[in-house]
Amino acid sequence: MVIRARKLKRGDTVGVVAPASPPKQESLGKALSFLEGLGLKVKLGSSLHKTYGYLAGTDEERVEDIHTMFRDPEIKAVFCACGGFGTGRIASKLDYELIAGNPKIFWGYSDITFLHTAIHQNTGLVTFHGPMLSSDVGLKEVHEKTKETFRQLFESKPVEFSPTLSPVEVIVEGKAGGPVTGGNLTLLVSTLGTEYEVDTRGKILFIEDLDEEPYKVDRMLNQLKMAGKFRDAEGIIIGDFKNCEPDKRKESLTLDQLFDEYIRKAGKPALKGFYIGHSSPSLAVPVGSYGKIDTSSKSFIVESGIKEKDEA
Repeated sequence: MVIRARKLKRGDTVGVVAPASPPKQESLGKALSFLEGLGLKVKLGSSLHKTYGYLAGTDEERVEDIHTMFRDPEIKAVFCACGGFGTGRIASKLDYELIAGNPKIFWGYSDITFLHTAIHQNTGLVTFHGPMLSSDVGLKEVHEKTKETFRQLFESKPVEFSPTLSPVEVIVEGKAGGPVTGGNLTLLVSTLGTEYEVDTRGKILFIEDLDEEPYKVDRMLNQLKMAGKFRDAEGIIIGDFKNCEPDKRKESLTLDQLFDEYIRKAGKPALKGFYIGHSSPSLAVPVGSYGKIDTSSKSFIVESGIKEKDEA
């Protein structure tokens, strides 16, 4: 069963948390002003100002922040300030009954991928793989399309990814449809063998990553392949792989060679080149909503991840 949170409207209160690493405070301040500019009131989680090594507080503190936001009837959406490290540590500590009983918009990406997978597969709630407040919206210069992608939280209409923004390439021709799942490649691989293992059966899988050398991308794609994740998927979307260039090993395969080896040979309709992930612009994807791939038009369209307020 798929659950959608109700759309936002001006005057709503939203919560901001740090489920992984602590955000840069200056960048966060700018991002909070952006949310307020959308007509939203902002409530801050206590973890935003805590540090525990590379984490924004202990596991228990970060979990309680999330629970507090979902428990509070005033809060209509929960935005993650940044990614970093540590969400896999708290997945088993979350109260999924609480989350399912209080469906709200949950937004973030990168390390938050683990929580998108865990929350959707355990509750049916559609979550949003979208640009981070501190590390994307809080930058000195923010692409207008990055800002515009937040509009999908206010309007219940399909999210369309077209080849007009970036050069989209066809890896495997065809059409495919299914619920959308995926996110950061490193985090998806980290779910394998756990009770939160990403399920790609009958789904559209999208992947992206940052600062991973090709030999590491090779290893991770191979692991997904051996786990049957490409075989089980209906279609595949390759997002941005920013700075995934050879460094330690100068003699290297290219990313295109790797995508040819793993994605093309999987034989599922596949497109490459959308601004999804650590890119500028960074476009949000509703995880759990139904998506369609059509390589003839190089399009990727996903049903809205929210519902109208007056729906049951």
